[in-house]
Amino acid sequence: SVDGLKGFPDAIKTIFPKTEVQTCIVHQIRNSLKYVASKYQKEFMKDLKPVYQAETLELAEQNLKKLEEKWSSRYPLVTNSWKNNWPQLSNYFKYSPAIRKIVYTTNIVEGFHRQLRKVTKNRAVFPSDKALMKLMYLATMDASKKWNLVKRDWAEIIGQLAIHFSDRLKLEI
Repeated sequence: SVDGLKGFPDAIKTIFPKTEVQTCIVHQIRNSLKYVASKYQKEFMKDLKPVYQAETLELAEQNLKKLEEKWSSRYPLVTNSWKNNWPQLSNYFKYSPAIRKIVYTTNIVEGFHRQLRKVTKNRAVFPSDKALMKLMYLATMDASKKWNLVKRDWAEIIGQLAIHFSDRLKLEI
């Protein structure tokens, strides 16, 4: 899941060619709402939710067309953004709702980045690249201590991921 930064999906696919990149739905919503007048935001969100919360890709695409029909005359920039970015925004419809909940947003990654920024923000210069790498390693080790919470429905999720990615994810029982 990426935040929509230009070039980021291409960079990821260059290193990991089999990667499926999902643009963060939350970032897309936030970027959309910047261009919707505040008096219309609630109504727009009411019409947008059926797009990204649909049960199937087909239903999501039908709801996207409805959104476009209703809002494109007033906010063509916003509806075009959803339409043009749809291939990257709709990847998660391949998966079950449990997996979708994990991949539709970058919150997990952003939380980790926040932990890294916490330890680097007051240091303008590092004596060497190695010093920075050591600090990042230690910050990662410290942050990983908090990663002991079990993800809800993890057994179901990992089983489904093993089916989707049988060539890359091997589970030993």
